[in-house]
Amino acid sequence: MRPPRLLYAALLTAATAALLSGCGDEGRLEIAGATPTAVGPVRLWPGLAPVTSPPNDYGETDTERVPGITVPAGGVRELDPVTVLLAEAAAKPSTFTGADDRYQETVAQLRGCEAKPASCPVLPPYYRDLTGDGQDELIVGITLPQQQTAVRCYMPDKGALIRIMATYDQLVNVELAGRDLVLRSVSAGIPGYEYRTAWSWDARQNAMLATSDEIVRVTPSPSPSPSPSATPLPSVAPRRPAAGP
Repeated sequence: MRPPRLLYAALLTAATAALLSGCGDEGRLEIAGATPTAVGPVRLWPGLAPVTSPPNDYGETDTERVPGITVPAGGVRELDPVTVLLAEAAAKPSTFTGADDRYQETVAQLRGCEAKPASCPVLPPYYRDLTGDGQDELIVGITLPQQQTAVRCYMPDKGALIRIMATYDQLVNVELAGRDLVLRSVSAGIPGYEYRTAWSWDARQNAMLATSDEIVRVTPSPSPSPSPSATPLPSVAPRRPAAGP
C-alpha cells in the first residue's frame, strides 16, 4: 500500500492531467494580465514648518449638561423637547439669540409653543441609540429664521441630560443611517451640488463629530409638464447660508 502522502500526490497529478486534457478551450486557465503595481501615498512638501498655533475652535466637541432636566426612568422618550430647549435658553441666553439677537424670535416662539402650537419652531423629535450604549438619544430639530434648521442631540447619563451635538444650516434633508446622523445642505457656490455631512459618535470625545464631509452632485427630478390652466409660479432666488447662533 502506498503511503498516504504519495497517494495524495498521485491523485493530484491525475486530476491536473485530466483538467489540461479537456475538450476544446473550456476550462483552460488563462493569464489575466499584469497586476497593476500598488501606489502608496506620496507626501508633498515634506519641509513644511510645523504648526505652532492652535487652529480655530468651532466647538465640535462642546458638550453641556442641560440644567434643571432629569431624565425619567423610562428614558428620553418621556421628555418634552420644548422644555429641554427652554432650559438651555434660560441657562445660556445666547443659545438661540446670538450676539446680535438675530434669533430672538425663536426664543419667543419657544415660550409660546403651548399657547400657539402652530407657530412652535420645534419639529417632531426622533429617538435612536446613537452612542451604542443601548439607550435612545433625543434628536431635536428647530426651524430658525432665514431658512436655517438647527439639529441637536441629547444623551441620557445617570439621570442627567447631556447635549452631545449642536449644529445648524440650510438643511434640505436629515437621515438616520445606522448610528450616523446624515445632514444634507444646499451649496451656495456650486449649483446642482449639496454638502453631505455624517455625524458619528466618538467615545473618546464623548460627542457626536462630523466624521465625513463631502460635496455630492444632485440629480434634479424631472419637472412635470404644467397644465394649460396652471398659473406659473414666481421665480425664487437661491438660498444662501447665513451666520447663525
